[in-house]
Amino acid sequence: MSKEVHARSITGAASVVGGATALSRVLGYVRDAAIAYVFGAGVYSDAFFMAFRISNLLRRLLGEGALTSSFVPIFTEELGRRDGGEIKRLLSSIFTLFFIILVVLAAAGIIFSSEIVRFLSPGFAQDPFKFNLTVRLTQFMFPYMVFVGLMAIAMGALNSVRHFAAPAVSPVFFNLAIIAAIFLVAPFLDSPVYALAIGVLAGGFFQFIMQVPYLKKFGLMPRPSFFFNDAAIKQIFLLMGPAAFGLGVYQINSFVSLWFSSHLPEGSVSYLYFSGRLMELPIGVFGVAVATAALPSLSGHAAKKDWDGLRSSLSFALRIVNFVTIPATVGLFILSYPIIITLFMRGEFGDAAVAGTAVALYYYAIGLVPVSSARILTSVFYSIKDTTTPVWVAVVSLFVNVFFCFILVGPLKHGGLALANSISAVVNAALLLIILRKRFGMFGGKDILTSAIKSLAASVVMGVVMYPAILYTGIDAKHKWMNFIVVPIAVAVGLCVYIFASRIFKSKETAFLKDFLGKRG
Repeated sequence: MSKEVHARSITGAASVVGGATALSRVLGYVRDAAIAYVFGAGVYSDAFFMAFRISNLLRRLLGEGALTSSFVPIFTEELGRRDGGEIKRLLSSIFTLFFIILVVLAAAGIIFSSEIVRFLSPGFAQDPFKFNLTVRLTQFMFPYMVFVGLMAIAMGALNSVRHFAAPAVSPVFFNLAIIAAIFLVAPFLDSPVYALAIGVLAGGFFQFIMQVPYLKKFGLMPRPSFFFNDAAIKQIFLLMGPAAFGLGVYQINSFVSLWFSSHLPEGSVSYLYFSGRLMELPIGVFGVAVATAALPSLSGHAAKKDWDGLRSSLSFALRIVNFVTIPATVGLFILSYPIIITLFMRGEFGDAAVAGTAVALYYYAIGLVPVSSARILTSVFYSIKDTTTPVWVAVVSLFVNVFFCFILVGPLKHGGLALANSISAVVNAALLLIILRKRFGMFGGKDILTSAIKSLAASVVMGVVMYPAILYTGIDAKHKWMNFIVVPIAVAVGLCVYIFASRIFKSKETAFLKDFLGKRG
């Protein structure tokens, strides 16, 4: 298979995932805007976001991390060895075993919620009302992990047979469930914040259920099966343990930030949450999309020991991610404040919340390129069933994050925590890149660097055009109605300038971006 076919295969799959993710992120904004409008950035939102982070950690580690990354390479390999009946029995056994494990973990989480909240957010203990509210919300949402864990297995199975649409679309229903809960359930509750927890549970349920028709379509519908002594299951567990830490370093770092932020003034947790959500738009649409699409391809090359194909796929994935995330970084630097005003400033979300969230977004944006690139690089290690290397790299990055949190939280407050997270992401991606370079030799490093330089140059041109336009319009909180006109125009103009400049600089990725956008339609 030629390099171009490899690239187009990844592009086609990534376009499906990216398009569905974009839709989900739009609804995610509507969800977050509704939360900001009703609850602002105060005690209720802080409590919910902390509780949601705790219950959502399993999705971050499993849905986009350890389970999928350990499951896909093994399952892809077994698909080439076993017949349909054996594959279905294997998948059924995996579903049954993980269902049991997830139920036990959810029960333990409910029982020990107080201890978990106290450990992850010790600053909340100083405010009994906030602490108790966070504990109750955490207990209410822990069953969410059962649904999302089963969803991760279904996603891995469907991705292994090159079906990406249903898993990618499922977060749309999660966001719709929370939005519906805010407007249809909250008005009838004495404590409206519990409507958010109800929406989380309903959303998790719908995410899993919508995978069922597609599992049936591909002959993968699981049934109760207690054949747990399968060698493939053992391999998955051997890969999964280290993978949960290695691939989840970004989320672990986020919890480090939350630990520190729990000691900061009220609203700090919410500032980090809202800014982090905006960061997830380009990461989810492109970083996660390309990583998700590339993993089956990388695993297939690794299973066949096609190292040239693996290097080609890796090089392309990194180039296309950098092509998108570099201008996104520049755009977030320039538009951080007006974007926050436009998206969230209404209701209980006032000037202080806008300023706090914009500062966090500015520092988070520094880590956009390394975070997205690290997802691709880590996928390579799991495609060759190496879980040890990402673990020690994650440990180093985690210590870097903790160190800079201590150094920066004093002078920069929550902004320092965001900056520490970005510095840690840079270290994580750099170490992974150096190790892969030593292990596989050249994998298009010159092409990657050349592409990145061209993307940066085109982004600078874009920034030069956008920046005066924002200053000229005088965009601020006093003229919020103008934001809905000026910000989209600035983004559209910036995008056109970037694409035009990229074509002038002869960036090869513009052709694949055209394929990406075209195949989403």
